[in-house]
Amino acid sequence: MDEQIAVRFEHFTFQYYAQAEPTLHDINLEIRKHEKVLIVGPSGSGKSTLAHCINGLIPFAFKGKIEGKLELDGQDTAGMNIFDRSIKVGTVLQDSDTQFVGLSVAEDIAFAMENDCVPQEEMKRRVAEVGQIVGVDSILGSEPSEISGGQKQRTTLAGVLVNHAEILLFDEPLANLDPATGKTAIEIIDTVHRTQNKTTIIIEHRLEDVLHRPVDRIILMKEGRILADTDPHSLCASSLLVANGIREPLYLSALKRAGVKITADMQPGYMDTIRLPEDCVEQYRAWNERQAAPEAAPEGEELLRVEDVSFSYLGQKDNVSSVSFSLRKGEMIALIGRNGAGKSTLSKLICGIARPDKGRILCGGEDTAPMSIKEIADRIGFVMQNPNQMISKAMIYDEVALGLRYRGVPEEDIRPRVERALKVCGLDEFIEWPISALSFGQKKRVTIAAILVLEPSIMILDEPTAGQDYKHYTEIMDFLEQINRLGITVILVTHDMHLMQEYTSRAIVMNNSRLLASGRPSDILTNRELIESANLKETSLFTLCEKLGIQDASRFIQNFIDFERKERRK
Repeated sequence: MDEQIAVRFEHFTFQYYAQAEPTLHDINLEIRKHEKVLIVGPSGSGKSTLAHCINGLIPFAFKGKIEGKLELDGQDTAGMNIFDRSIKVGTVLQDSDTQFVGLSVAEDIAFAMENDCVPQEEMKRRVAEVGQIVGVDSILGSEPSEISGGQKQRTTLAGVLVNHAEILLFDEPLANLDPATGKTAIEIIDTVHRTQNKTTIIIEHRLEDVLHRPVDRIILMKEGRILADTDPHSLCASSLLVANGIREPLYLSALKRAGVKITADMQPGYMDTIRLPEDCVEQYRAWNERQAAPEAAPEGEELLRVEDVSFSYLGQKDNVSSVSFSLRKGEMIALIGRNGAGKSTLSKLICGIARPDKGRILCGGEDTAPMSIKEIADRIGFVMQNPNQMISKAMIYDEVALGLRYRGVPEEDIRPRVERALKVCGLDEFIEWPISALSFGQKKRVTIAAILVLEPSIMILDEPTAGQDYKHYTEIMDFLEQINRLGITVILVTHDMHLMQEYTSRAIVMNNSRLLASGRPSDILTNRELIESANLKETSLFTLCEKLGIQDASRFIQNFIDFERKERRK
């Protein structure tokens, strides 16, 4: 027995009882103590199932057939109960809200110790200690509903640290965080890993964001098998990421466009370690000069106008304050800003779920104030961030067909429309499945399909790609781009700066309930003052421009965005 191995899979195969084929096939993997490992892979690759095997959700919550062996800290898990697993493995889920059980931050952190009958004074000491480690010591008395997404993530991390688990497992920790908060979360995970000597396992779609801080290894999975187990430099220099539906770091895509050959010797795994060839600057400048600006699209008629709108949930502090802007038919824009900036509230005001305290909203020149929610919904479709808040039917087909049935569409016309919407969202093969059998990301696609099927003139999507792998992200966004070109206006409420750059022509930036700026994504993401005030994050393209000494970073980034769009549409 090797005492330095924290997790060991030996010829491990797992098959859910409800599935015809195994989800994991002959997994052989060792994770050493104190290592920091990133697990990536497209949806359905088995990475979440692998995590569930480690933390004990398999077999205690999800049943199936297990072959082979799994050891934690040298102990065979076949003889361990769920309590034994929880002592060794602490899990932070992608949706922090699902992990809260206490009425305050401190109570939530102390929950595990209360179950273990730890004396109250000892509990208080340990809560204060871990609260300081993760930076929530100033909000210990706050209710979970009062704190931001980033603070919730810190609180759940403190809740697993307080139990002294030696293995920390993070299941998509960045899924619901704004860019700057996500960056901070990766820094906190890294700090905890180094200072607490934890074995750290991260499962995340956003590879480049995780590589803001070093990892020891990256494990690439596909179809239940391990395709690669290697260091970040070797993986980023290979073709494996793109070939298997994982978005490579953006700076690598830009380098390749300029003709730079990426090798492992260049140390390309991180932006701050990459060594650029001497002729790279000239290659870039030549490429930049060759790019011609695309023809400006004709400006459509005004479709939506928001005039001096303010709103407060409690009547004390505005959640949206004096916001004014307009949208034209056929635009695709991004609504961005920090967690709690007012983006989701503004979206609910536009689609009639909430009504302004002051100001007015016009759609097609008509004031929406006297309209019912149904009348607004016929014009404006809204896909919420959390799919569980939208889903009301047990079966996928019934959920997507629901809006059409309420509108009296004949049943023979409903099925082909539902089938088309599900095919676009990559769910056509699941048309007769129960929604309970779907993952969080698949549920998200069901809610998108339920709105797409109604064919609204304006679509608002709150974090449409959260939890999606690059393949499904691209499929959904390509479809939204297609209907956008037909004249449908699309508003994307997003934390994904890549999405904003790749697909939108304009971004509206909010901060502290107010509209802070409106402009091209390339201009916004090269404005350091705006980036800081809105809790955004500099893209690696901006950093690359600085590294190459390119003065007009905005022009270069816009050229790259335009070039990528042209290539994608071919």
